[in-house]
Amino acid sequence: MGFLGLDEDTQLFAQGYLTTVVLSVGALALSLVIGTIAASARVWGGAVVQTFARAYVEFFRNTPLLVQLLFYAVLLAPANLNVTRDPMVAALVGLSIYTGAYVTEVVRSGILSVDPRQIEAARTLGLSQVEALRFVVLPQAIRSVIPPLGNLSIALVKNTAIASGIAATEILKVAGIMESRTFSFAPYIAALVAYWTLTLPLAWLVGTLERRLRFAR
Repeated sequence: MGFLGLDEDTQLFAQGYLTTVVLSVGALALSLVIGTIAASARVWGGAVVQTFARAYVEFFRNTPLLVQLLFYAVLLAPANLNVTRDPMVAALVGLSIYTGAYVTEVVRSGILSVDPRQIEAARTLGLSQVEALRFVVLPQAIRSVIPPLGNLSIALVKNTAIASGIAATEILKVAGIMESRTFSFAPYIAALVAYWTLTLPLAWLVGTLERRLRFAR
């Protein structure tokens, strides 16, 4: 028996690793979309829209992620909306909406860092609000938001472990299954190393980008 146990356990662990990667990438992509839309609503929306966007941020940033995941796991169950029984779907939805609240504030700060006079100039030239956001604001805001978004992506990878609470077969859940079979702590050590292989390269990338952007300024 090797470090990860039997071949079957090794395959199971590989599946959990892949699940974590899929959850991380999928939730990051969706949270970027959600966060950009919500940030735009907070900056340029009317009073009602801004209120809803602010309420979204405050609610999801101040509610435990596990509670949110449990809510989605129940909400999406067949007995309710008859959508899916797959905990992966609930985990993806929960992680995306939760992380999106943090992305909202990061993107909003990036938008506010752009000189308002540039937006006014873009509107004067005939660009719509959406076009001004796309062609003027976001390209400049990206430089200031990349480092904090990188840190959020690292936090997101670690937050996927909470999805084990709704039986999503990511790294931590698989390690627990293997531990129950082998009565060995080795699977948890393997899980720790697995998370490192995902977060350490991200941390290096974020650090590199921060140094380059600082030099560019």
